Amino acid sequence: MTTANPASPLQAFQWQPQPRAEALITGLAEEFLTESEFARELKRRLHAEAGVRFIDLIDSIHVPRGISRHDALSEAGFIRRPIAGAEDRYVQEQGIFPAVVLHDARQTSVRLKAESVSDFLSAWQSSVAIEGSPLAPMRRAPVDAAGRLWVVERHGYRGFEVRDATPAEAVAALHHYDMLRWRRRVFSRDDDGFAHTHKLIDAAIADLGVDRTCDLFFAAEREYWQRRNRAAQVQKARQDKLGIGWANHDHHTYRSSREDFASLIAVFQNLGFHCRERFYAGHQTGWGAQILEQPNAGIVIFADVDLSPDELFDDFAHDGLPPRDKLGTVGLWCALHGEAFLEAGMHHLECQFDFDALKRQLESSEGVKVMTPFTDFSYLRQAFTEGEIWPVRPERIEKLLRSGRISDEQATHFRQNGALGSHLENLERNQGFKGFNQTGVSEIIARTDPRAGVGRL
Repeated sequence: MTTANPASPLQAFQWQPQPRAEALITGLAEEFLTESEFARELKRRLHAEAGVRFIDLIDSIHVPRGISRHDALSEAGFIRRPIAGAEDRYVQEQGIFPAVVLHDARQTSVRLKAESVSDFLSAWQSSVAIEGSPLAPMRRAPVDAAGRLWVVERHGYRGFEVRDATPAEAVAALHHYDMLRWRRRVFSRDDDGFAHTHKLIDAAIADLGVDRTCDLFFAAEREYWQRRNRAAQVQKARQDKLGIGWANHDHHTYRSSREDFASLIAVFQNLGFHCRERFYAGHQTGWGAQILEQPNAGIVIFADVDLSPDELFDDFAHDGLPPRDKLGTVGLWCALHGEAFLEAGMHHLECQFDFDALKRQLESSEGVKVMTPFTDFSYLRQAFTEGEIWPVRPERIEKLLRSGRISDEQATHFRQNGALGSHLENLERNQGFKGFNQTGVSEIIARTDPRAGVGRL
C-alpha cells in the first residue's frame, strides 16, 4: 500500500501487488505439499471439484525457526505481530497472505480454513479428536497421518490458544445466531428496520462481544443471500462436499440507497469494522463505495451507493447523502428490491477461486453461466455469474412510476419479468493484491442496471 496524495481520497490509500511475499508463501506451501500425500490429494480435489485453490485456504504456516527466517520474512514485508498462542507470528499487512508462525518443531505444518471443523472431518471421514468444544472461539484438528496438516475454524478470534466455550457462552451463541437468522427484514420505514437490527446486535454484543457477534451476523447474512441465489446454492454444495463451506469468502457486497447509507455504515462500525479505502469507478458510472474491514472476524465489506464525483471528497460514509430525483444503478436496485441490509439481502458474495477453473466447471457441469470478466489483470480477475431475476413487489413499481423515476415501458417489464437481483462473484487474487479495480468497471455496472435494454435509462 502507498500513500501518494492525502488530498485525493482515491490516491491516499492504494494497494500494490506483493510478489516477494507471494514467492515466500508459495515456496513454503509447495515444500509442505511434497511431504504430505493427504494435502496433495486435498489440493487436487479442491481444484477439480470446486475450482478452489489450496493456497487460498491457508490460515497459517508454522515453520521451524532458522537463522535466516527473520531476514527472509522481513524482506517479503512480514512484520512480527505476537498474539495469544503464537509469540513469533508474522503477518504481511500490505496484502492478503496467511500468517507465518515460527516454532520449535522440526517440520513445517499448515492450518487450513474451514467454516466448520466437524463438517470437514465428516466430509473426509476422519475420526480424530477436535481441540476446542463446539461453539468455542476457535476449533482445530489434525487431518493427515503425520499431524502436520490441520483444519481450523474461527469465530471472531485471530489467536492460537484453544479455549472451550462455557455452557453460558454456547447457549448465548446459539440464541443470538437464531435471532440474527430470523431477524425481521421488511418494514414500512427503513429507519425502523435499522433500529430493530441495532437492538439485536447490541444484545448479542453484550453477551458475546463485538468480534463473535460480527462472525454470527455474517454467517446469517450469507445464509439469507444463498437462499435467493441458485449459483450460490450450486457452488456451496460443491464446497460443502469437501467440507470447507464458505471459508474462501473474500468480501460481502451491500447496496444502499443514499438516504440509508450513513445508517448502514453505523451498523457496520458497531460490529467492529473500520472504514478502509474509498472506491469510485469513474465519473460516467455515478456510483461509489466505502470499503470496510473487520480484522478479527476476517470480514471485508464493499458498500455501494449512488455517488457524484464531488461527494467523494466529503465524509459521505458518515455525514449522510441527500436523496435525488434520478436514481443510478445502485439506487434503483434498492428501490426495486429493498435495502441490501434489510429485505433484499446482499447483492453478491465474492469468493476466491481459480478463475478459469470455476468458470469452466460451473458452465460445463452445472449450467451456471459466468459473465464476461470486468477485471482481467495478472494480479486480479473478477466476473459475476449471470444475475438472478427476482420478482418486484407491485407497490415498489407504482411508487417509482409515480415519481417519474421509471418509464411506463420499464414498469411493465418489471411487473412481467422482475429485475436483476443478486450474483456470485468469481475472483482470483495473485501476488496478495488486497485492493479492487478502480477503473474499468463501468461496463459491468451498466450491464447489471435493472433498466438495461428496457426503454430509456
